[in-house]
Amino acid sequence: MLIFNHSSFLTFTLMGIPGLESQHLWLSLPFSSMFLAILIGNGAILFLVATEPTLHTPMYFLLALLMVADLISMLALLPKLLCLFWFNDRDIASNACFTQMFFIHGASVVRSALLVAMAFDRFVAVCEPLYYNTILSHSLVGRLGLMALAKGVILVLPMPLLLKRLTFCHMVIPHTYCDHMAVVKMACDHTRPNRIYGLFVVLLVVGLDLLLIGFSYGLILQAVVRLKSRDATFKALNTCSAHLFVIIVTYVPALFSSLTHRIGLNIPPQAHILLANLYLLLPSMLNPIIYGIKMKEIQGKVARCLCREPA
Repeated sequence: MLIFNHSSFLTFTLMGIPGLESQHLWLSLPFSSMFLAILIGNGAILFLVATEPTLHTPMYFLLALLMVADLISMLALLPKLLCLFWFNDRDIASNACFTQMFFIHGASVVRSALLVAMAFDRFVAVCEPLYYNTILSHSLVGRLGLMALAKGVILVLPMPLLLKRLTFCHMVIPHTYCDHMAVVKMACDHTRPNRIYGLFVVLLVVGLDLLLIGFSYGLILQAVVRLKSRDATFKALNTCSAHLFVIIVTYVPALFSSLTHRIGLNIPPQAHILLANLYLLLPSMLNPIIYGIKMKEIQGKVARCLCREPA
């Protein structure tokens, strides 16, 4: 067995989607379409929030931060994936691999933390509407954004640092990107610390964040039940609908991918890889669509931009 000591000159090879190598060119079509959709959709939301003073509110600032996290995740994943599909460019230096891993997983952690902050925003909007602007000041939104960033960096940075200490026996990664567990499996050292830490991050991020989101919506539901007016109840639920759709789009594919990775023994490897890509890309692609459909302010600004006549 060949043993490769880890160094700055070590190079991994990304296999792509095992069993579908001959279909990589065709598979690039939906992925390139998703690349354009994510770039245009998230970029449009960011442009509107930056240029429209009426959108300079806590909810839209948090939404803008979510769009930035989605763009970072997409830019860390898709350019290398498309180069692999189009030009068969499979090689990736170890430092580039660990950097890609840091940005992909870090952006996912930041995205989850921002969804918790947005759940708190919806809780204040429904349960304490008179104190909304007092509680959710711009400085608090900035601190929430910094906390989300710090959480992503602190939790994910140990992953590549722990991998740097390993010796690798295999160099071909059966994946389209440098997923943490996919790289861990390439090592011939004792990898229990890496596996335990990876599971700890998943449980902390998904478990704790979903618990906090569920707690916020439990309080929201309790407040909504007390409303006597049907119109007020509908308005309160509609206020939260976009965020609820985003939570479903973000967590359901991620949990399904995680479960199939651990207990889906009869699921073919190409299904695992496709799910791992989709759970990263689907939220980034659908979030602007969901908010564009559900938020009347965004609909109005987009319509005004499209219908604006040149002077």
